[in-house]
Amino acid sequence: MNGYSELAERMGIVILEAAPLRVVGTMPVEGNRQPYGLLHGGASCVLAETLGSIGAALHARECGMGITMGLEINLTHHKSVRRGSVTGVAEPLHLGRAIATYEIVLSDEHGDRLSTARLTALVR
Repeated sequence: MNGYSELAERMGIVILEAAPLRVVGTMPVEGNRQPYGLLHGGASCVLAETLGSIGAALHARECGMGITMGLEINLTHHKSVRRGSVTGVAEPLHLGRAIATYEIVLSDEHGDRLSTARLTALVR
């Protein structure tokens, strides 16, 4: 287990870097495709939410707070991918004592942007 979540482990997500100001992780396309052979949009959301949530939790810990809970996630698909891996980079747009918002950019192995997500979490 990777220590972040059962779902992240099941999807093959690997965290490469984790700090409140930047979280980086990868996920294989294989095993996370929809019937047309493309990376499933839900899988993209899982990767984005995992990375943003880790960043928000690390921010909460730095602030002396206990936990974070997701309030909203949205994701726009720009390009599809059929194979390889996807890398996500989460960076904060806002880090407050009550709310943390992250932008998460998902890219393919060539560095092409696949999706852009925004996650907002409640900090408690």
